[in-house]
Amino acid sequence: MEKSPPETAAAAAEVAARFRSLVDTGDIGAIRQTQHLILGRLQDSNAVLTHFNEYSEQCFAEVSNDFASKTRLLKSMKDDLDHIFLKLRSMKSRLAATYPDAFPDGAMAKSMDQRPDLESPLD
Repeated sequence: MEKSPPETAAAAAEVAARFRSLVDTGDIGAIRQTQHLILGRLQDSNAVLTHFNEYSEQCFAEVSNDFASKTRLLKSMKDDLDHIFLKLRSMKSRLAATYPDAFPDGAMAKSMDQRPDLESPLD
């Protein structure tokens, strides 16, 4: 038993009317107003976050070049200090070999042991 189109339309209208009677139109208006308020707040928050991201990106761009140059400088200084300590270690061992009586027993060994091992990479 299929219903004719006018009967179907009337039944649909009846169902819709009953659903509308379950929900107060004032509540729907309040929900829509709350949704618009939330939407406005979310748009404001999005604008603030967008501005903050742009500012952060600008600050990072300013600092990153400086940071990279300071990192290169520190690596260069480390290489220079490694070379200097290596030369000092070599000079101390030559002095100890040339003048063994100039150093007390074990004094050179203790000072040599206190130095970091510069031949092994620290990375």
